[in-house]
Amino acid sequence: MRLLGPPEAGPVRRRTVPAQAAVSEAGLTVPAWPPREGRVRGTSGATAAKVRGSARPLWGSARASADLAPRTTAGSRAARELPRRPVPKMWLRSVQVAPQAGVGAEAGAEAEAGAEKGPREAGAAPGPPGPRRLRTDCLEQPLSRALARFGRVVGGHPRVFVLLPALLSAALGTGFLFVPSGEEGLEENYTPVGSPAKAERRFVQSHFASDDARAFSASRRSTDTPFASVLVVAAADSLLDRASLDEVDRLDRAVTALGAPRAAYGAVCARLGGDCVASNPLLAPWRGGGLDLRRLAYPLHRHRGRPLSLAGFLGGLRVAREPGRGRRLLGAKALRLLYYLKAERAEDSARSQAWLTHFLSQFPAVLEQLALKRVQVVHFTSLSRQLEFEATSLTVIPLFYLAYCLIILFAIISCYRLDCIRNKMLVAIFGVLSVALAVVSGFGLMLHIGVPFVIIVKNSPFLILGVGVDDMFIMISAWQRTRITEDIVERVSKVYAHVAVSITITTITNVLAFYTGIMSSFRSVQYFCIYTGTTLLFCYFYSITWFGAVMALDGKREIVCLHWLKKPDQKYSSLKKTCCLPFGSVPDEEGTDVYPMNLFFRDYFGPFLTRNETKLFVVLMYILYVISSIYGCFKVKHGLDLRNLASDDSYIIPYFNVEEHYFSEYGPRVMVVVTESVRYWDEDIRQKLEKCITNFEENSYVDKTLTEFWLQTYVQYMKNNSQDPNDKTSFIGSISSFLSIFPNFRYDINISSSNEIISSRGFIQTRGVSLSTDKKLMLQQFRSLAEQCEVPLLVYHHAFIYYDQYAAVVENTVRNVMVASVAMFLVSLLLIPHPLCALWVTFAIASVIVGVTGFMAFWNVNLDSISMINLVICIGFSFDFSSHISYAFVSSSESSANRKTIDALYMLGYPVLQSAISTIIGVCVLAAAQAYIFRTFFKIMFLVMLFGAIHGLIFIPVFLTFF
Repeated sequence: MRLLGPPEAGPVRRRTVPAQAAVSEAGLTVPAWPPREGRVRGTSGATAAKVRGSARPLWGSARASADLAPRTTAGSRAARELPRRPVPKMWLRSVQVAPQAGVGAEAGAEAEAGAEKGPREAGAAPGPPGPRRLRTDCLEQPLSRALARFGRVVGGHPRVFVLLPALLSAALGTGFLFVPSGEEGLEENYTPVGSPAKAERRFVQSHFASDDARAFSASRRSTDTPFASVLVVAAADSLLDRASLDEVDRLDRAVTALGAPRAAYGAVCARLGGDCVASNPLLAPWRGGGLDLRRLAYPLHRHRGRPLSLAGFLGGLRVAREPGRGRRLLGAKALRLLYYLKAERAEDSARSQAWLTHFLSQFPAVLEQLALKRVQVVHFTSLSRQLEFEATSLTVIPLFYLAYCLIILFAIISCYRLDCIRNKMLVAIFGVLSVALAVVSGFGLMLHIGVPFVIIVKNSPFLILGVGVDDMFIMISAWQRTRITEDIVERVSKVYAHVAVSITITTITNVLAFYTGIMSSFRSVQYFCIYTGTTLLFCYFYSITWFGAVMALDGKREIVCLHWLKKPDQKYSSLKKTCCLPFGSVPDEEGTDVYPMNLFFRDYFGPFLTRNETKLFVVLMYILYVISSIYGCFKVKHGLDLRNLASDDSYIIPYFNVEEHYFSEYGPRVMVVVTESVRYWDEDIRQKLEKCITNFEENSYVDKTLTEFWLQTYVQYMKNNSQDPNDKTSFIGSISSFLSIFPNFRYDINISSSNEIISSRGFIQTRGVSLSTDKKLMLQQFRSLAEQCEVPLLVYHHAFIYYDQYAAVVENTVRNVMVASVAMFLVSLLLIPHPLCALWVTFAIASVIVGVTGFMAFWNVNLDSISMINLVICIGFSFDFSSHISYAFVSSSESSANRKTIDALYMLGYPVLQSAISTIIGVCVLAAAQAYIFRTFFKIMFLVMLFGAIHGLIFIPVFLTFF
């Protein structure tokens, strides 16, 4: 956000100044403005006489002396002949009285002396002393002078500063040649860097082998396995009937018959005991006959002496408990078919990828050919999430062009004037192009350096577009307050001096807010903040170079058009005549551009807001806002739902919906790993380990009937064979014979060449973890149980890498918000060194962040790596709104708090509103996006700008009147 500095209306609140005659005698030309009835209280002769040394407004030290002082004696006489009008006090504070030609050095010196002596020595009428205010221009003045000098350079060589930035942008734009074309790593960019699960995975991979070509086990895999999943939902109440299972059998045979070139299913399927792993444990017994569908036990069914684990393969269950037999399955609404593929060797992985790609392209045709009547089918593969995520980014490109068109339209409307000389429609278009150059340069530079371009970065141009044009509005506003006939170099210099602090402080705060995001544990957040922060710096650079030069060239057009309007000449070209068509009368060369919105804030909105009944209503509304926000903070969900990475019309959305509805009872099968070599033959060690396993089984997220641990089975095996499990020699020597009988445990025991058990593992089955809060609590409780165990343990499942985000996102958000808030506080003390301002800045930042976080829950937005970015952005905008409004309040020379509030709203009310609107327009097109990640960006940015503007225009102005 960029605040527009002082109001576009030019002069601030008018006051009747007793020292008006003294000002005219000093050689000041007082421009005219629309008359206003009445005399405004609060201005004394002392104020009019003190023309030096007073504080200046926040947006810079404009050199008003050049605007107000005449250059000739004739100009001075013309000023004396004007009707008396009150001199705006804000102008008088900026006037540096100097000797003028035709008036004499003595007159100028006398005016200076009178300003320094005080009201009595200067001959002004006595009055109450004005309020003493802190000197706050220690950085403002040097910065204004520096940019004023730079403005003279730009104004003197505008064509150079139009050409060089354009060439720089073109050179940096070659970085788009390096936009990566490969797939984006979801795990790398959207999971926490250095998460515990990644360290646990490294340990598992280094201590346990796997063999998906001969002894595949899904629960024993340390990484995601290539797979295709098909969920079958019965049209009736249950599919555990012959007709429905016949259709499921036909579907399974059709899938296994699919084959890509050189990648038939039989060649790529994961195998167990020489056969492809069954897609569902019920299908083989069903084909072989003898499966009684009325006597199925759940979740563990024994068929001809062999256990069949049905957990996760059937959903929408109806069960009945039978004494001594567990639960009997009465019906199942849904069934899962899982097709696991080989991926350990690079060749197998490539062929598996080819088969999955072929499956995705042919499966809709397979369903159409089968014409299933009793079941409905949805599908998903291990490639789907990545492919759909990449396809999502393409849907936002048309919205990008629409956003630029809307911003150009808004800029044209904002800058349109009936005065054909001061009309800045064409300049506004170039201002939007300046932002486009910044995007090209910032993104191109990052791509040249090698910063990864992740999909979430595509949100950045929409934000930059809305924020970047605010600099343009500031500079145009300042330009409209200069005289048309003045030298172009001086006009540019005055504009730069006037806007120096405003555009610099907002750039610094916003860039700092983004760069604090680099501390995030999520690489996607880091890359987004780097791209956006750097591009905002380029916005600032192009505003003071390229756009300043465009304004200088447009200033020359103003002079030519003004001369033609005054005295048309046939020698001017038809293009110039078209440019100078007189829509209105010839403008006043000494006048300023008055905008009605500033008068609205001064004459209507400000007085209404400072009424007692309005204040009471605002306080009540704020209390309601805080209560609602705090309530929402406790209801907001954590973590990124992986289905949200796809577009709304993706085929994976129905899959996830069916899975959540019917298959939410059981979660991942978790490894419990003994990480060190322990004396398993020691009965005390076994008891301690058994106690730890029991603690896991007693957890509410564990189904104790599905626990699998080799040690329990092995001890029973030794006892059955009359062996002593407490004897080390017998214990170690019998392992090989045990594994030959129970080959499924072969990959659960890591035995060194010296016959030492380095590590081992068991498995527990989780349940009831469909919600993000349950996943977070389950993971925390499991790790806590592992730490409390007297035997060194760790727990792991490859899904934990994504579960870690639920805890990390809260920690990262709090840390980034705190660091950015401290940075904003220090910046406010440095550039706006007023304690009250710093207090209100801190208050507003905290209030807006709480409000945005709370209302995220009401708008179905999760707290994840995407929304975390927006909360960091929230800090910069909250600072902009609050700091400028509160500083304008404390800097006002009005006598009462209500008048200070009205004065602050008059100066900055419309700039705050305009900045909020421009940013919302920049991101509003994302509301039409077909993907969650883009709609989320719009939702939170809308909340940020809405609550920020409400705080700046309503809450803070009202609260300031109480102090």
